[in-house]
Amino acid sequence: MSMKVSAKTEYACIAVLELASRYGTRSPMRVRQIADRHRVPARFLVQILLQLKGAGFVMSTRGASGGYQLVRPPEQISLGEVVELMEGGPVEQDSSTAASPDSPAVKALQDVWNEAAQVQRRLLQQITFAQLLEKAKSYDHQMYYI
Repeated sequence: MSMKVSAKTEYACIAVLELASRYGTRSPMRVRQIADRHRVPARFLVQILLQLKGAGFVMSTRGASGGYQLVRPPEQISLGEVVELMEGGPVEQDSSTAASPDSPAVKALQDVWNEAAQVQRRLLQQITFAQLLEKAKSYDHQMYYI
């Protein structure tokens, strides 16, 4: 069973990760750079970055050398925060059932599904974008330069 996240949430996490790679350089990153590097639709990414800006994760700078930057250090932003923002709250386990909701087996299973969802939520809250950046660097040394 894998965690289901929307494309919007995945793109938001990619954008924050890219901005994390630039944190402290004082050089904003353009939407087009992120979009091209990850083959993400730029128009969709603009909307996502505006939502991240509204929530206080990023700030934007206008002008020729403008773009987006993180407001807080990557060590202080958790994956869970960004996922919850984009998903509109904690990622919930779908509690609908094909079987009878009164079935003791279904009730027992739903208890376990809910427990698994809580563990997942806690894990996402513990992972920072600084940690994710280190993980991403291990896959591609050229991509994330600090």
